[in-house]
Amino acid sequence: MKTPADLKKKIEAFVLIGTALSAEHDLSSLLEMIVDAARSFTNADAGTLYMVQDRDKTLSFAIAQNDTLGIRTGGKTGGPLNLPPVPLEVDGRPNLSHVSAFVANTGEIVNIPDVYEAEGFDFTGPRRYDATTGYRSRSMLVLPLRNHENDIIGVLQLLNAKDSNGDVIPFEEEMVPLTGALAAQAAIALTNALLINNLEELLESFIRTIAAAIDEKSPFTAGHIRRVAELTVEMAKKINESEEGFYADKSFSEKELYELRIAAWLHDIGKITTPEYIIDKANKLEGIFDRIELVRLRFRLLIFELEKKALKEKLKLYRNNAAAPGRLAEIAAKLKKGKEKLNKELEFVEFVNTAKGFLQDDDLKRLEKTAKLKYAFEGGKTPVITEDELENLSVRKGNLNAGERKIIENHARLTYRMLSELPYPKDLKHVPEYAGAHHERLDGSGYPGGLKEDQIPIQARLLAIADVFEALTAPDRPYKKPMSFEQALKILGFMAKDRHIDGNLLEFLNNSGIFQEYMDKEVNPKEKKKETQAAG
Repeated sequence: MKTPADLKKKIEAFVLIGTALSAEHDLSSLLEMIVDAARSFTNADAGTLYMVQDRDKTLSFAIAQNDTLGIRTGGKTGGPLNLPPVPLEVDGRPNLSHVSAFVANTGEIVNIPDVYEAEGFDFTGPRRYDATTGYRSRSMLVLPLRNHENDIIGVLQLLNAKDSNGDVIPFEEEMVPLTGALAAQAAIALTNALLINNLEELLESFIRTIAAAIDEKSPFTAGHIRRVAELTVEMAKKINESEEGFYADKSFSEKELYELRIAAWLHDIGKITTPEYIIDKANKLEGIFDRIELVRLRFRLLIFELEKKALKEKLKLYRNNAAAPGRLAEIAAKLKKGKEKLNKELEFVEFVNTAKGFLQDDDLKRLEKTAKLKYAFEGGKTPVITEDELENLSVRKGNLNAGERKIIENHARLTYRMLSELPYPKDLKHVPEYAGAHHERLDGSGYPGGLKEDQIPIQARLLAIADVFEALTAPDRPYKKPMSFEQALKILGFMAKDRHIDGNLLEFLNNSGIFQEYMDKEVNPKEKKKETQAAG
């Protein structure tokens, strides 16, 4: 029988426990805390927390603790928990023989003084467990956990209450309502944590869906966003592991890593409006289709004109009875020479169209001269290369002309604008800033904002390096071959020297081994697979 002083202490403990449970939002920690608190409140030697799994209609083990046996499994600090779930239904009917399933199905509280003497429940499992471990299961208190909709979401099972001498006693009936109230508070806290967890999972799933949709716009860049996001977070973790040097005093909390991961997953969301033919542009004349085919057709028309002219000359000689072998040979040689010249010019244009390097001044001059060639069309003469085609072919480096490059660059501005419209919780308020700044440069020449070094947070600098490294080494880009590990680092080194990326950060990351780890995971296996397929 509890004295008023004892009850006062219990109520005070109840309030403290309730406050602590309400403050914890990490699901794993909360599950563990619920069992710890309930056992402490009732002085129980052991406790188990089950969670209702609606999909397969079972109770899964979430936490299992037993002080006498030194068992602590599940939760944040416990070991692995590999126990079979308890079925809530048997042959389509509610399972009322297992006490935990009975409580989950009925919502009733069950208080058993001694499980070996109890009737109405199947305690074969506890007896078998006791026989194996030498433990003696005796008193048991089983309580339902209900959410805000009054649905049972879990079951709390407490085992072997002890008195002040450490002897096992039944759970006192007068403490059952208070313990039930504690279970109700625990259920509220658990419901809140589950709602937060579910919302986070929904947010991440939605983000991954958007990222997948953006990636799938281009079969050549599928996986880019995932790889950049994972690499960015792993690089941040390398900083956390640093105990000396430039970043010894810098570390990211779990919330900051989560925020960075979300920003990385969303860094290319602006590309949702970028046309596929620009994202995938593999050659200079490529648009909705590669216009080199039109250029080839025009060159064929030029060759046809030469052949037509040669035939007319031969026909004239035959009509005039002047078709001497020497004269015919001259016409044939002239035709051959003209066709060879045109084919060489076409080959040059085809080379420029697919050129991966840097066009020199001599290339551009020759290109302009070639573009002046004209073929007969509808009674007039038309250039073999149009002005727009010449503009695209004249791009010195890469495949994008000035207008297309602006469209590509606009994705960063659009990313920031789109993300800034969303209402973020406090822990994610920097997502637009980090995601929108992954093309900014320390010297202020980046886009979209032209930010200077002191305006670019380290999270955006990490994302920028990850974005570039992934792009340089990606084996699936149609417009370039993947660079080797050494080549990619060389390019990054040039960018650091020009203050386009953070040199200190690059040096630290390279020394950490993160780039090689990434190559071994994401790039090298794919390249080896390609080599094997080619050899086969």
